Parts: sequence; structure tokens; C-alpha cells
Amino acid sequence: MNTEIFREYDIRGDVKRDLTDDVVRDIGRAFGSYMVSLGKKKVSICRDCRLSSGHYRDILVESMTGSGLDVTDIGLAPTPLFYFSLFNLDVEGGIMVTGSHNPPTMNGFKVAVGKSTIYGEKIQDLRKIIEAGKYITGKGSYGEYTDIVKDYYGYLRSNISIGKTFKVVIDAGNGTGGVIAAPIMREFGQDVTEVFCEMDGHFPNHFPDPTVEGNLVTLRDTILREKADVGIGYDGDADRIGVVDEKGGIIRGDYLTLIFARQILKEHKGGTFISEVKCSRNLFDDIAKRGGVPVMWKAGHSLIKQKMKETHAMMGGEMSGHIFFADRFFGYDDAIYASLRFLEIMQGDGRPVSEFLADLPETYSTPEMRVDCPDNVKFEVVRELTELYRAKYPIIDTDGVRATFDGGWGLVRSSNTQPILVLRFEADTPEALDRIQNIVMEDVERIKKKF
Repeated sequence: MNTEIFREYDIRGDVKRDLTDDVVRDIGRAFGSYMVSLGKKKVSICRDCRLSSGHYRDILVESMTGSGLDVTDIGLAPTPLFYFSLFNLDVEGGIMVTGSHNPPTMNGFKVAVGKSTIYGEKIQDLRKIIEAGKYITGKGSYGEYTDIVKDYYGYLRSNISIGKTFKVVIDAGNGTGGVIAAPIMREFGQDVTEVFCEMDGHFPNHFPDPTVEGNLVTLRDTILREKADVGIGYDGDADRIGVVDEKGGIIRGDYLTLIFARQILKEHKGGTFISEVKCSRNLFDDIAKRGGVPVMWKAGHSLIKQKMKETHAMMGGEMSGHIFFADRFFGYDDAIYASLRFLEIMQGDGRPVSEFLADLPETYSTPEMRVDCPDNVKFEVVRELTELYRAKYPIIDTDGVRATFDGGWGLVRSSNTQPILVLRFEADTPEALDRIQNIVMEDVERIKKKF
């Protein structure tokens, strides 16, 4: 078993190389044993549309029921509906089978105990159970629950109010989000154009990752051709959102978080908002300026959700498009729900989406940049870079190293899900942006060569 599949906040690997039937069976047995040891018996299971997900579901059900768990299968659905099941069905945890935004050769598992996904050492606890072979056996049960979409729609109807029609383009990247989002948007009176909303585990058009600009080309072209008011992109399991304005401009996750935070602060003065180290300083400065409490934290959906609980935050948001509403919602990341909240803001604001943030100080930034770096090297590279910069610049080392230079900042951190380093830069001028980026890239490449 490749132990590197046990990541910081989920389990993920290559379908053929890492996630063999035996490995997946052991993951199910370990989860079942873990839950039974905690006195928990009832769980839900859900899967995305990847070609391997149905097969993995079958193996997990067999191994979990063999551990004594009563398993409720909610079927093929986006990750947010799995999370919804944790709050609205009689269950005490569960497993979501999903490869999220990764290529079709990858798959994985988001593991929940109680109403939250586990991360860090608790993920490693499952690995340790497998390595020790200490499994609990029992006789559980299996049943299907087919009304989760109906229940979810009912909740959205009671929570969301949109009385104006907008032209909306949805690009689901052939993942699970479009088939759920498009019908409810139309029910709310929206004029919806669908792009790649048919589920297809081959992902024939583009990888379902709305943070990558190349994946938004068709969405932007369709917005301009249809003269749409807004475009929405989802990742493969619809827990991440990308938004494109009526001019084709991309609203990245930090600025999307800022738009939501501004709206919430109108009703909840002094509210706390969690975001992560890749985000623009405009986000943190603007929240503070409007009387909110901004908290910069580590990237990762489980880590953000936990920090939100600790601080009683109103919401959280990541550059990657995970948006977490505790305000009026359950505190988990749901891109479909975020879409509807965005349409509510559009209704109340009245301006074109491209003008929402026209009052912010102008900065120049890069998108998330990804540099290949082996899993067994990437953390060492970041550690050495952190010590180098600690002696030279003001830094934040909450998650990787975010160093402040003259005129801007640069970030280098290790991805928790892929063998890459994640970099991002922001500066007051294009010249400062280039200068800072060149400094950091040269340092990263020089350190990488040592390993």
C-alpha cells in the first residue's frame, strides 16, 4: 500500500497504481473499525461520476457492513449532498467517493466522522489500522435513500430568495454539479445555459477545475456570445465554484469571498471570516475596514471548517473556490448553494458583476501557480525556503511561507493533494510583481536542485 495516499484532509491516489481493490477494501474495513470503536454505527455513502466510483462504492459497502456498520447509500451526487446527508439523515458519518478536480485516472475518499470530515492525524489513524490489520468484524446493513436531491431542493427553497431573472451560464466540466444546479436555478426563475453539464467520467472537454483559466475558455466564450449576466463553473464534485462576470473577467476565490463577506457584514457587524494564505491582502484589509474580523489560516477544506468552528466564523473562503457558509447554512463547502447566494447578491446590488469590486485598491496578482515537486521533497523545499526568508523578510508561516517584499508579497506552500508546490504573488505594480516572482522562483528552483 502506498502510504502517501493518506493526505492531509482526504485519501487520494491513482486508480490503477494506488487504489487497488484490496487497498479500497482495507480502507472500508479501517473506517468501519474506527467508527465502531467510537460507538458509531450509522453512516452514509455517496459517489461522483468517475468511472471507478461505482466499483469503489460496492467494495466499501461490503467492507463497512462487514465491520458492523449500517450503510445508507444516497447514490450518485455532488459532495455537498453527501455533507447535507450528515446534517439531515440519521447517520453519524460516512464516505464520499470522489476524485474532485483531478484527472480521470485519479480517485479518492472524503471521510466524515460525525458531521465533519476528518484530517491530519485522524486520517493517519486509518492508515495505522490498516498497517496493524486490527479490524473489527460485525454484521451491518445496507439500504438506499433516493430522496436526497428532493430534500436538498426543499432546503434551498426555504433558504434562498431570488425574485429577478438573470442569464446564467453553468459549466460543470462533465462532473456532478450541473445536473443538480441547473434545475433548481430554473425553478428560481433563472435563464440557464448549460455547458458540459452531462456527467461523463472521462471528462472529455476539460478537467473539472475552475481555478485553471484554460478550463474557463468555453464558459467565457458562452457568456459573451449569450450576453449573459454571469457564469458559474464547478469542479468535479461541486464543492468548489468559479465565477466569471458578464465581460468574461474571472472572479477568483478570494475576491468572491470578499463579495460574500461584504454582504454578510451588512447584517452581522463584527463577524469573523476565515480565509487562507494564498488570498489577496485586499480581502483581509476590506473585511477589517468594514468592521469584520479577518483570520488568515491554512489552505484545505477540512482545516478551514475546523477553524470556522473554533472562531464561530460567519463564513470562510479559499482561492480554490471552496466557499463555506455558516451564515444561514451548515458551515460546509457547497458550490451550488454559493451560486444561489451570489444570485441573491446580484439581485440586491443591481450593478453588473464586473463593477462589484470597482472600489478596491488596484493590485496585480498571479493565479495559483503550480510547480511540480515530488511528494517526498516538497515539504523540505518549503522548510528550507522558510528559514531563508525568515532571516531576510517579514513572513507568515501559517501554511508554507508568505514573505512580504518591497511592494508586494509572495507565497510558496506544499499542496496537500498533489506532488506540487503552490505559488502565488501580489504586488502594487506589474514591475513589482515581476521582480518578486523572479526572486522567489529562482530561490525555489535553486533549493529544488539540492534534493
